[in-house]
Amino acid sequence: DSDWLSMLLSFIKLNKNPVEGFSAGLIDDNDLYRWEVLIIGPPDTLYEGGVFKAHLTFPKDYPLRPPKMKFITEIWHPNVDKNGDVCISILHEPGEDKYGYEKPEERWLPIHTVETIMISVISMLADPNGDSPANVDAAKEWREDRHGEFKRKVARCVRKSQETAFE
Repeated sequence: DSDWLSMLLSFIKLNKNPVEGFSAGLIDDNDLYRWEVLIIGPPDTLYEGGVFKAHLTFPKDYPLRPPKMKFITEIWHPNVDKNGDVCISILHEPGEDKYGYEKPEERWLPIHTVETIMISVISMLADPNGDSPANVDAAKEWREDRHGEFKRKVARCVRKSQETAFE
């Protein structure tokens, strides 16, 4: 089955050429479609020092459609909803955006890989998109009180992530 083979090749390639800032493994050795990733909070950001666990769930027709990504570790961020679901352009279904907000080339394309997803997520941590928030409260705090309440909530998530990273 070619889908299964492409997933296996993605996994092998990623582990041979790791990207700085994250690592990935299978949640269950018998399921190539569900990965666990550890994302290290990028240096010189409020997330620095954090170790955030997330799950990537790939559709059976990957790479034609994007995986879904959900943080398991609590994280306070404008582009991550309160359930942990990541909302960034690269993970949106391919094609036209019915709201006209995103260009088709910003959305999912089959040339994207786990590496390009992770680079986008690390970039999202460093530079949130406040115009299209998944967590409206976090976006409001990020805009209005970045160095106060927002920073305190992120710092609490970073501390918590360090305590629970290797459970």
